Amino acid sequence: MLRRIDKVLLEQENNLLKNDLDADYAALGEKLARSDVDIELLTQAAGKFQIAVPSWGTGTGGTRFARFPGEGEPRNIWEKLEDCAVINELSGCTDSVSPHFPWDKVSDFSELKEKADAYGIKWVSVNSNTFQDQTGQTASYKYGSLSNTQKASRELAIAHNLDCIEYGQKLGAKSLTVWVGDGSNHPGQQHFQRAFERYLASMEEIYKGLPDDWEMHIEHKMFEPAFYSTIIQDWGSNILAAMQLGPKCKSLVDLGHHAPNTNIEMIVSRLIQFKKLGGFHFNDSKYGDDDLDSGSLHPYQQFLIFNELVDAEYRQQEAFGPAYMLDQSHNVTDPAESLINSAIEVQRSYVKALIVDREKLYGYQDENDALMASLELKNAFNLDVSPILAMARLRKGAAIDPLAVYRKSNYRENMAKERPRDPNATGSGIV
Repeated sequence: MLRRIDKVLLEQENNLLKNDLDADYAALGEKLARSDVDIELLTQAAGKFQIAVPSWGTGTGGTRFARFPGEGEPRNIWEKLEDCAVINELSGCTDSVSPHFPWDKVSDFSELKEKADAYGIKWVSVNSNTFQDQTGQTASYKYGSLSNTQKASRELAIAHNLDCIEYGQKLGAKSLTVWVGDGSNHPGQQHFQRAFERYLASMEEIYKGLPDDWEMHIEHKMFEPAFYSTIIQDWGSNILAAMQLGPKCKSLVDLGHHAPNTNIEMIVSRLIQFKKLGGFHFNDSKYGDDDLDSGSLHPYQQFLIFNELVDAEYRQQEAFGPAYMLDQSHNVTDPAESLINSAIEVQRSYVKALIVDREKLYGYQDENDALMASLELKNAFNLDVSPILAMARLRKGAAIDPLAVYRKSNYRENMAKERPRDPNATGSGIV
């Protein structure tokens, strides 16, 4: 497999930490064994866990006012793929990339797939972009795309999504994620019902173009850039649309796309119950759609979400198999470092949720023993499972301490030399 991180360096760093890891792993194994939990089963599960990296997340994000590009950040999909490969080499749990079109469009998709194969990277859900006009575009998305009052704009948006499916097929992806910024900024600007009808009619045309083994995932967002009303503003509109479109259409949950203090884990449960949970965009937020590093602010909420996901696994619920992906914007950190750390934090929540004694929890719930039910979850959450995650990485040939190896490799400094920044690039923000 083609590698970007020196294998000798990685092994040297791992050898320095292995004895301590073995000791910590053995101690944790003894502690778990007292509760009849097999640490080896948890380590195997951690090793199998994978979460996709967004191609756009490898670059520096921005605010509405300014963007401060980092040194050596990728300038195209080839360089984004290179960074994604490094993230996977070190974390061991990010073996797939989600592309965004037309940003990541290339002239030869077979060549792109071959390069990804060489890195051991797969392609997952493709994302369409109808929230901004492209150079030479014949109709505008200023007043919406799939719900636009102008037929030409709707047809252009439909055609673009169908093109994305075609690109995804060439890469080996199996799903299309559709998010639109359609909505209104002033009361009375838009007829709510007619706009939703136009959206559904457009989505029906895209749905017809799905291959038999594909899914379409609808992503909702409460606001931005439409600040008064949004076409798919919450999970209610999301699931209504998904139910009308058909069994191959499901809802996608982005952790930042909810009103403050929303019970996201209950939404996840509802979507599982009605076989409409398509996948996740993991991130964190303080005020709104902040796209902060996963688990950086609300790790317990992330754990509670995985409690519902692991519960569905345990109960072997029908049509359950959500796709996991990070969706973050990195303004003050190295994107690769944030993605490595976030992937591990999501993996951490998954492993902790596996520790919960399901039958004991069900018993407390049936007996209405609120305190003991809560403590069953808290006991799992409070346990430090770092040795399990590190051992899973070691066994897969990844790094015991990924960030330390990344920094010692001088990868970012080397990329700064190979990828000189465009001196004419604007520092404008997202306006």
